[in-house]
Amino acid sequence: MESETVVVLGASPKPERYSNKAIRLLGEHGHQVIPVHPAIADIEGLEVQQSLSAVLEPVHTLTMYVSPRISDSMAEQIIKLNPGRVIFNPGTENPALNQSLNKAGIATEAACTLILLNTGQF
Repeated sequence: MESETVVVLGASPKPERYSNKAIRLLGEHGHQVIPVHPAIADIEGLEVQQSLSAVLEPVHTLTMYVSPRISDSMAEQIIKLNPGRVIFNPGTENPALNQSLNKAGIATEAACTLILLNTGQF
């Protein structure tokens, strides 16, 4: 399998959080994982980027673990990142952001990254 770059927005160092579980499972599936969080330096042994603008390589998937309240102001950053797709995990759905991304030609999906990985649909 080709290693795809996956950005985890809203990454958490807490093992019980879904974003942390996604980081670990993405790694187990051979993906290059880039956690993004403004105030944490290291998660699961990976260097954390402080913002989306710090991610310089091409991104296959951006998986969202931030509330719509946080993601409302991020459309421009996500469009500039230009990921192949954005996954809105349960609780992160944001219709306005979804519409902006689709208008910019970025595919979106309302799904659970963990389920997609565990069922071979990622």
